[in-house]
Amino acid sequence: MGIRCWRNPLLLLIALVLSAKLGHFQRWEGFQEKPMSKKNMNSTLNFFIQSYNNASNDTYLYRVQKLIRSQMQLTTGVEYIVTVKIGRTKCKRNDTSNSSCPLQSKKLRKSLICESLIYTVPWINYFQLWNNSCLEA
Repeated sequence: MGIRCWRNPLLLLIALVLSAKLGHFQRWEGFQEKPMSKKNMNSTLNFFIQSYNNASNDTYLYRVQKLIRSQMQLTTGVEYIVTVKIGRTKCKRNDTSNSSCPLQSKKLRKSLICESLIYTVPWINYFQLWNNSCLEA
């Protein structure tokens, strides 16, 4: 009886290992380094910086200075892990003309490196910030 109760799970395990080795299961690729299209990059980074500025307590707005790294994964939409350098601008939160804000200089200059996980369904213009962490550059 002791050996018999181990036989079925052992056979199941052997069958699973053989199936995996023979390629019967589709492998999950995970995140891959692929360049974003210009359209997806602009809309994703605009969404990110708007989300960052809305959540920030800083008096001044930030803008993306540089896209450092981009990884993507296809799911029900597209998941991006983006690493960006952002900088504090001279525009305050209540400024309405913040499309071309110059960066701060001297004492108020501040740059951050942020890594964010952004989920998007680009064909319906849907974005969600799932995770974000920033450190001083």
